[in-house]
Amino acid sequence: MSAQLEQEQHRTGTPTTQARLEMGPGRWVHNWDAEDPGFWEGIGRTTANTNLRWSIFAEFLGFVVWQLFAVVAVYLPAAGFQLSTTQLFWLISMPSLVGATLRIPYTFMVARFGGRNWTIVSALLLLIPAGGLALAVSNPATPFWLLLTLAGLAGFGGGNFASSMANITYFFPASQKGWALGLNAAGGNLGAAVAQLLVPIAITIFAAGSLQLPLAGLIWIPLILLAAYGAKRNMHNLSTARSDVRGALACLREPHLWIIAALYIGTFGSFIGFSAVFPKLIHDTFPQYSSFTLGTAALSLAFLGPLVGSLARPAGGKLADKIGGARITLCALAVMGLVTLGVVLILPAANFWAFLALFLVLFAASGIGNGSTYRMIPVVFALRAENNTGNVSAARKGAAALGLISAIGAYGGFMIPQALGLSLSRSGSYTAAFVLFVALYAALMFLVWFCYIRRGTAFAGRSI
Repeated sequence: MSAQLEQEQHRTGTPTTQARLEMGPGRWVHNWDAEDPGFWEGIGRTTANTNLRWSIFAEFLGFVVWQLFAVVAVYLPAAGFQLSTTQLFWLISMPSLVGATLRIPYTFMVARFGGRNWTIVSALLLLIPAGGLALAVSNPATPFWLLLTLAGLAGFGGGNFASSMANITYFFPASQKGWALGLNAAGGNLGAAVAQLLVPIAITIFAAGSLQLPLAGLIWIPLILLAAYGAKRNMHNLSTARSDVRGALACLREPHLWIIAALYIGTFGSFIGFSAVFPKLIHDTFPQYSSFTLGTAALSLAFLGPLVGSLARPAGGKLADKIGGARITLCALAVMGLVTLGVVLILPAANFWAFLALFLVLFAASGIGNGSTYRMIPVVFALRAENNTGNVSAARKGAAALGLISAIGAYGGFMIPQALGLSLSRSGSYTAAFVLFVALYAALMFLVWFCYIRRGTAFAGRSI
């Protein structure tokens, strides 16, 4: 047994007489078989959970960086930056546009470079937007094009989700993939909530008459370095990981990819889009909280939205297992539409607590819809496999669809802030955008009913 393998067995506490990792240079494991009960109980479970924990930590920081400009943008005018409303909304939405696009290539990076290696690289890439933000916001003369470029680079954090999910799926047996992926997703999503909680506190608590905006990026740099080091020290590369480019290309010709992707834009896109824009909505809608102390307190409460949405996501998956993903998605969209209509009705009253309560329900419904819609993907494609006539099985298409749909859905994080920004700049109010969202939620409700619930369809009565 090699000295490296002896150290690995000692560190994990696994007796050398049990299942062992056949590990080469660079922590590449060549005998991974999570479906083998002996291997899984012997060393697989411990190793998989170690990789899961560091994957969650790195993905969590990815979501933090993804949301930094959404929080900081609210404070830029007070710090002396001369930016229009349209420019501020571009800073809020650009990370989602780039992050959604990066999710497509990130899906294939694990098989190409290894899960451990890519986690190290993707974590270190977060230093660019975090450090760049700290430098850029220290000078109000920083040009808008540079701020926008850095906001785009914050999209590195959004791409992390796809590679993290792709990596973790290889480590767990089929019976535990749902739990592991759900935990990985929820842990990552919490980064949005933590960023919105801590950044307003960090940039104001040490303020002596002026905002300390550089701290918004600086406070995360030590944690990013820790995530990269932890991945290097504790994670593994699996030589058995394989990307399925052919399956992904075939998946693009599958109509149900685009149907479910539209639903995921409505659910996850709403979650990440409203998470990004929620601080600015609070700031613009309630001018009575314009003082330094009250304004910071109100904006700090914005973290409750993504927190509720993140915690609700696993519940959506569990409800979908019992009742069916399509039905839960339909109910989630109905609640989102009704709540959004309620927001339109209470906007003239400028009641902060009613506004906050409605948005928390909206976030909870979007989180439940995230889980239920994502659960639909493997079920729909498995049923499609029964009538498969192509050269690429529907099962392979379903696996590829998990990554592609997560990427397409993230574009909602760009669309929602842009719609709200356009509404505000054209009409001086957010009402038109919220009315549009109500109509879109209604259209998505019809889509999920017509395709997956309506009697006479191939999926009716199949617990989709």
